[in-house]
Amino acid sequence: MTATLTSPALATLLDRLFKQAEKASSPALASMPRAERERLMSSKTEYLDFYGYLKDLWLPVSRETGVLLYMLARSTQAQNIVEFGTSFGISTLHLAAALRDNGGGRLIGSEFEPAKVLQANAHLKEAGLDDLVEIREGDALQTLARDLPETVDLLLLDGAKSIYIDVLAKVESHLRPGALVIADNADFSPDYLDYIRSPKNGYLSVPFAGDVELSIRLR
Repeated sequence: MTATLTSPALATLLDRLFKQAEKASSPALASMPRAERERLMSSKTEYLDFYGYLKDLWLPVSRETGVLLYMLARSTQAQNIVEFGTSFGISTLHLAAALRDNGGGRLIGSEFEPAKVLQANAHLKEAGLDDLVEIREGDALQTLARDLPETVDLLLLDGAKSIYIDVLAKVESHLRPGALVIADNADFSPDYLDYIRSPKNGYLSVPFAGDVELSIRLR
């Protein structure tokens, strides 16, 4: 039986989207001094402004991380997934494919840029996975603070690094024991790493695949 992720239709779509992502650029970001870029990236109050500069960038997970997301969601038989930072939907497609192969479920995503929400929804529809996904437009600290499933099996953090710990706080009470938390580029979020790596907070966590922090909720 062919997995949804490796089906010709989705594999072709993902290859096209990854190639588009590689060509994308942001003149506004390129002209910004490095010190200012780093300041905005670490700010908990100006993260929306910073990601406004990135509205033309895809900011996708790597091809390898995408496959990893699919594998983790499949192996845990995830039914309810929350994603912070949908962008144009590449990671969402991988996770939704896992939900389809798990027999169905619900993925709640959050994306600040309206144009990205439109494109991500279009990509999901093209893949025939849109029935599994709800992308909430706006600041994740608001959109993920309400109407979440009672239990969440997997949380992907791949938006503004400065608020990883704040987004986790919104979802944490819904994480079931054994739920996975995957944080992309978590090295840019030291307060998140301090929290998730402390056993007293109920997680077991390891750096994985070079740019991913993989954690499991123990209680």
